[in-house]
Amino acid sequence: MKEIECEIIEVQDYPIPGILFKDLTPVWKSQDLFNILIDKMTEIWVGCEIDTVASIESRGFIVGAPIAYKLNAGFVPLRKPNKLPREVYSQAVSLEYGETEIQVHKDAFQESKKVLIIDDLLATGGTAIAAFKLIPEDLVVGFGFMVELGGLNGRKKIEEISDVRIESLVIYD
Repeated sequence: MKEIECEIIEVQDYPIPGILFKDLTPVWKSQDLFNILIDKMTEIWVGCEIDTVASIESRGFIVGAPIAYKLNAGFVPLRKPNKLPREVYSQAVSLEYGETEIQVHKDAFQESKKVLIIDDLLATGGTAIAAFKLIPEDLVVGFGFMVELGGLNGRKKIEEISDVRIESLVIYD
């Protein structure tokens, strides 16, 4: 998706030295590009009977919620620690620049049959794998990403733990 890729701005040394950050906000602020982005990310999954979209805080929410709406699915937020008010499951996350965890309400997937995990960007795969581990494995249909940083091998790491479908609109090698 060249029209989306052309609007992504690279920021050197953010959030720490040595990281080349992909700033996706120019795509989101454009009404036309945002609509194209959501339509394209949704079209991939039409017909898969997805009933729940699980999306990762915080930038994943930007694309996850409208995709859930367009798929006529529910939306489950996967949040940073201490953001959810009831009992949660937690999973540690190793990022390329630190450690954290994500959490989900314990009852979040009780009614789900087919879950799609959506995030804005696939890098090392740590966050995506943590999300996958929070969801009953037999429910996960696939992963959808706006951007994939191919050189960081996140896709390969996901493929080592699951054979579900992985789709990315923009891939940097």
